[in-house]
Amino acid sequence: MIFKNYLSKLFGITLFSLICLNLLTNCSVPKFMKPGKVSKDTPVNARDRARANVESGRGISLKGALKGGNRGTNYEFSTSNPLWRSSLETLDFLPLTTVDYSGGIIITDWYNDSSTNDSIKITVRFLSNEVKSDSLKIIIHKKKCKTNSNCKISVSNSKIKEELNRTILSKAANLETELKKKK
Repeated sequence: MIFKNYLSKLFGITLFSLICLNLLTNCSVPKFMKPGKVSKDTPVNARDRARANVESGRGISLKGALKGGNRGTNYEFSTSNPLWRSSLETLDFLPLTTVDYSGGIIITDWYNDSSTNDSIKITVRFLSNEVKSDSLKIIIHKKKCKTNSNCKISVSNSKIKEELNRTILSKAANLETELKKKK
């Protein structure tokens, strides 16, 4: 019994030692820390190295953004996309469940105007950032309920879809002309 405990402890210590030895021998020193491997193009000063990394595209700089300065960089955010802005402005009366700019989709929650038992849910997919009719895919889901548990959901090709498409595109065209005037 004592011999088994001794063997298991010895095995555990040996295994741990082998793993540590393997980790220590496989670790390599970064290029800039190797004494004979420093390139003459690599700046010695840390700030100069960071600046060189930013200029070569391997790093980021917050200096201009934090000071509020504009150094010629043009950031494209959702607020500068006329199609996105006009879609949100058009659908602002509806409760939204999913709004994903990077995924290019807006999904509303079920909406009911209280006069009927019918509800609609609108999905807007952005196929491109250009302001043209085939840049949007609008899907209208219609839910008809006789009771709370007896509902039928279907895709609707109603006038709402055409009106939404026309409204969003006209607002986007107006926003795009305003952006061009500002530039």
